[in-house]
Amino acid sequence: MTKTFSILFTFLFLVSCGKGGGGGSSSGMSELNESELTSSTVAPVQAQTFEIRAELVDFNADHEAKVYEAFDIIKRVIASDEFKKKVLNKKFNGKKTYVDNNGLSNAQIYKKILEASEKLTPGKNNTMDLSLATYFTKDPVIGYTMPSIKTIYMNRRYLDNFQPNLVAMNVFHEWLHKVGFKHSYENNSSRPHSVPYAVGYIMRDLAKKY
Repeated sequence: MTKTFSILFTFLFLVSCGKGGGGGSSSGMSELNESELTSSTVAPVQAQTFEIRAELVDFNADHEAKVYEAFDIIKRVIASDEFKKKVLNKKFNGKKTYVDNNGLSNAQIYKKILEASEKLTPGKNNTMDLSLATYFTKDPVIGYTMPSIKTIYMNRRYLDNFQPNLVAMNVFHEWLHKVGFKHSYENNSSRPHSVPYAVGYIMRDLAKKY
């Protein structure tokens, strides 16, 4: 059974002023630049209006509920000032940078997350557009996707036991691939500092608070 899930998380003070004051499909993202992002410790409006739109395929009731909870956690984490701070301040070899960063600064990576323009679902709509499906394998693989498909596959073996913060980490890691970030296929010392892994770990750690 295919079920479409859409969640909107908007703070009360944003209702009166609108979504970043920008309007249109870009959700005001064009108004953000690197200097604006780094000049304040407060998360921008676009972080607080970040949305998730997902299609779930072959999820049982328990797994579905767990994924919904993970979605709510992802939105809360992204809305936080702490998420912005950690993404912007990530260091590798003593410099504020990520491995496999596509030539982007930390601030540009944060902005790209908020823009949420997937390679196969383009458009800076401030919304995670997800297609999730479950599968099962005894192999130690939490989930996977491929550049040529929209679907992110989640291993039921891990969904059975994962707490929502770990589900949030996995979904966010795989979604960052959809935005265009890669990492080494080899389990080397630099891979944890790639965007999908490093930001996924930030999501995991902050998600424990929710």
